[in-house]
Amino acid sequence: MFTGIVQAIGKLKKGNPLLIIEILDQPFDMQIGDSIAVDGICLTVKEISNNQFKVDVSEETLKKTTLGEKSNINQIVNLEPALRISDRLGGHIVSGHIDGLGKVENIEKLEKSWLLSIKWQNKKFSKYIVDKGSICVNGISLTIAKSENEGEIFTIAIIPHTWENTNLKNLAIGDSVNLEGDALIKYVEKLLKFNKNIDLENFPQEISSNWLKENGWNK
Repeated sequence: MFTGIVQAIGKLKKGNPLLIIEILDQPFDMQIGDSIAVDGICLTVKEISNNQFKVDVSEETLKKTTLGEKSNINQIVNLEPALRISDRLGGHIVSGHIDGLGKVENIEKLEKSWLLSIKWQNKKFSKYIVDKGSICVNGISLTIAKSENEGEIFTIAIIPHTWENTNLKNLAIGDSVNLEGDALIKYVEKLLKFNKNIDLENFPQEISSNWLKENGWNK
């Protein structure tokens, strides 16, 4: 479990068959078997050597996240070790399981911050976007400033500290990012849908006020 508060940045190096991550700035304690969020993807440390660690990555992860492309060109990634029980929860609960990819639509420099607009590659995940809610972008816990088209496109405000200490500053329009929606929203969605008499395969994508009333949630 993570909080979306990046502890260090690293550089990807494609090993054979392991993926190698070189820590570039602030080293942190880790042991073999530890979970590390790499650009928001929960991976397990298999080997440690000086300022580098190695992880196994499945074909599915390489295909459905940005790691496959980034490992081929030695790009920068955000790193966060797993949360300790005694740690502060500075961001929000992050599982390290990516929902889908997003594409950078626009980057706007303001006087004291940046506005970053992102579009879901798969619109079905747009339901997890709530204005002023949380979203994890490349492993970073961020707050949604506004959204469009029912959440398909959303904008986040980036403060200077986050901009300078993560790989967000390396993004360009058209780049892909890893996205994980707020887990709390997913659990609420699951509870609302749960009913032993409901055929989940044919369950409607949208939960309407009529549906809530018919199923006893809104009297």
